[in-house]
Amino acid sequence: MMMKALLLFLFAISSSLFMEPCYSSSGYWPPSPGYWPSHKFRSMNFYKGFRNLWGPQHQALDNNNALTIWLDRTSGSGFKSVRPFRSGYFGASIKLHPGYTAGVITAFYLSNNEAHPGFHDEVDIEFLGTTFGKPYTLQTNVYIRGSGDGTIIGREMKFHLWFDPTKDFHHYAILWSPKEIIFLVDDVPIRRYPRKSAYTFPLRPMWVYGSIWDASSWATEDGKYKADYRYQPFVARYTNFKASGCSAYASRWCHPVSASPYRSGGLTRQQYWAMRWVQRHHMVYNYCQDPKRDHRLTPECWG
Repeated sequence: MMMKALLLFLFAISSSLFMEPCYSSSGYWPPSPGYWPSHKFRSMNFYKGFRNLWGPQHQALDNNNALTIWLDRTSGSGFKSVRPFRSGYFGASIKLHPGYTAGVITAFYLSNNEAHPGFHDEVDIEFLGTTFGKPYTLQTNVYIRGSGDGTIIGREMKFHLWFDPTKDFHHYAILWSPKEIIFLVDDVPIRRYPRKSAYTFPLRPMWVYGSIWDASSWATEDGKYKADYRYQPFVARYTNFKASGCSAYASRWCHPVSASPYRSGGLTRQQYWAMRWVQRHHMVYNYCQDPKRDHRLTPECWG
């Protein structure tokens, strides 16, 4: 108990010890999306929907259903949903660690890597750790039948947020249906990945995961800066867990959820406007615009 209390104390005070990064180059927040899909889905108790996957000694749940996970030089930690899903809305409110976090990944994602090792699908929200005075990078990614051995085809879009994600909880979500994947931050759509073919879209059931781990080889400026355990523990907090939709065991009549008022899916004009604003002002990388990529492998970028 003393260790858990110390971790939470360090997390609470550490933001005052480091230089503040600049999070909004434009000084403005996105326009209202006009619709808030997170309000449609109930929050769940962590243990009703999830279980520890690894690093149980680096994971603690408080009386307010807020989960704390942390990384030190001995281990990180991760959790996994009890059920697999074939579509749904998946979200959590997350507060990130301040200061030097280079090499550290805090993640919330969908995957079936345990069911299909070496040939899995994945939909990622990843926070790439950073150095003093620089903002976190939020990376969204989609893998389809990836091998994870160097031939995997990433579909990354990266953003610098319009707020400091270490100051408070913010809600991050993935809406996955048979037609599209939509990534949302505080109900603002930041990316829509439509299904253009079965070869470029994940269709097999996936579980919901969260984790914190050392990815020094690539996470921060392509591995230039590594995790520095003089600043351990690196702490992430998750709460307001949501996982609602069609489980892998649901009837075939189960109707996919939507991120908009339209039952058929898609986004409203106002949601598209908000998304385009974020991409114009806060997107820092788009794989479809990278001339170093072989776009024969990403046909969804063609049209």
